[in-house]
Amino acid sequence: MGFADILNDVGGFGRFQFIHVTLLSIPGLLMASQNLLNNFTAGMPGHHCKVPNMTSLAEARNVSASGLDDGQLLRAFIPVDRSSSKFRKCDRYVTPQWHMIGGNQTESGLPANSTEPCYDGWTYESTEFQSTIVSEWDLVCTLRPLKQMSQTIYMGGVLAGAIIFGGLSDRFGRRALLIWSYFQLAVLGTCTALAPSYMAYCIFRFLSGMAVSGIILNTVSLKVEWIPTKSRTLVGTLSSFFFTFGQMVLAGVAYALKDWRKLQVAVCSPFFIFAMYSWWYSESARWLVLNGRSQEALKQIHHVARINGKPEMVGKITLEVLEANMQKEVQSSKSMYKAYDLLRTPVMRRISICLVAVWFSTSFAYYGLAMDLQKFGVNIYVMQLIFGAVDFPAKIVALGMLSFLGRRVTQATCLIMSASVIFANIFVPKDLQTIRTTLAVLGKGFTSSSFTCVYLFTGELYPTVIRQTGMGFTSTMARIGSMAAPAVLILDEILPALPSIVYGGAAVVAGIFALFLPETLNVALPDTIEDVEEKWEKKKPREKAVEQKQLRNEMLSLQDKKDGEPDCVDGKNAALNTLEGSQMFQSDLKNVI
Repeated sequence: MGFADILNDVGGFGRFQFIHVTLLSIPGLLMASQNLLNNFTAGMPGHHCKVPNMTSLAEARNVSASGLDDGQLLRAFIPVDRSSSKFRKCDRYVTPQWHMIGGNQTESGLPANSTEPCYDGWTYESTEFQSTIVSEWDLVCTLRPLKQMSQTIYMGGVLAGAIIFGGLSDRFGRRALLIWSYFQLAVLGTCTALAPSYMAYCIFRFLSGMAVSGIILNTVSLKVEWIPTKSRTLVGTLSSFFFTFGQMVLAGVAYALKDWRKLQVAVCSPFFIFAMYSWWYSESARWLVLNGRSQEALKQIHHVARINGKPEMVGKITLEVLEANMQKEVQSSKSMYKAYDLLRTPVMRRISICLVAVWFSTSFAYYGLAMDLQKFGVNIYVMQLIFGAVDFPAKIVALGMLSFLGRRVTQATCLIMSASVIFANIFVPKDLQTIRTTLAVLGKGFTSSSFTCVYLFTGELYPTVIRQTGMGFTSTMARIGSMAAPAVLILDEILPALPSIVYGGAAVVAGIFALFLPETLNVALPDTIEDVEEKWEKKKPREKAVEQKQLRNEMLSLQDKKDGEPDCVDGKNAALNTLEGSQMFQSDLKNVI
């Protein structure tokens, strides 16, 4: 068992682990705010062209009958969209059309060149948002793609961070990179609120996204590498509730502020506090031993033993005992590992390919649902609250499944169920908005449960010597999925159901891939690539045939011995019985399969 034995000797999941996991999980309250912030900082307020400078609504009141509200008076300046009966957002009349006020007149008699673009800018409603980057930099009409581009750039930063910080933390340690990531997000996230232009805003968001990846990856590893095997499922699931509750916190903070600059400061400045108390964290003792720093690892283990009320273990666990327990892992760690090692051996290759599919599809479907809350026609703050609340029952169910059915079945089930809900929404008419919203919320719950499972699953599948590199490699596909999700929505111009077909199809494929992953329920964490290969290697039929042939040759050689040697006869009979029993077992196994 190696390090797992030592961890149990110093108290298992004791006081240290409880404090450690809690402090690591608290920043999760604001991690949801980082990923979903664009819903509010880049919210699209209602808008229409500004009334030309040469006229005003006061003049309109003088020309028309009194007693009309501003909405009716605007009909003289802003055309109305026939399909939605709302003011157009991107053009206005060249000259005021006074006859349109208060009547049912149409634009059929107007010349083709009676409208013009919004040369004087736009007027924005302030009911849902007081200020967003959309209203500040006029990211509407022809510039509307820049709204989604800001989120894509942020996710690009998350992608870059997954690649960069994953490898760096395997080299320099989990704790150091986590503290750096806290500071980077605190400083650059706060600076984003001071951005003087859209370009500067995007640069700061990109760098903030890199820090978010560093926090997520190193938090997961520090938790997993200090937690006993039997506690990983419960701790992993309960920790994810911080992220879930954080989505509800985001709805409340965004509703209270409604100004994108204030909101940006509110969700980023607390990371200064997280960075200050993160100096208390203990570096992963596993990582220290595997990087030739056994003396430091021993000090950390003794520190944990004292906090857990096991001071007697300080004298029992010596440097020799520690290195003896992890001798195999230490020998393996002398080799340099790169991303290529994730694909070099058969089991590692199978794990990496399957996890890539699972990560991509989970993120693809999740952000396809969660990053465009305004499309549901419900108040955006209420919708964010509902989307956060649904995760609680979803993750409780996932916890039960992870504990009793295992990781593989849970992962596949969450993906298949999310695909089923997405496909079901295709057949619901658009006017049944409540049903469509309910199905979307359920789909989001299943994808959120899938995220909970895949974070835990990935940390358990990859060995310590390359765990962070593996987390960074596989989660890279999640970032690509989150970047691709908004672009898929463009396909609804070809066929309205096409985006849902793409989202659901990806989830189905990933659910099938998940079934090929090894089960890790109650399995000790692997420390080396050799551990992974030994635990989950499946011998090929040809290899089994060779073994059977070798065994049969041994049987024949026994027959050549003298009949007068009873020991040989007994050995021959025992070997023949073993061969027959093995063949019968394999025959029964094939029938069962």
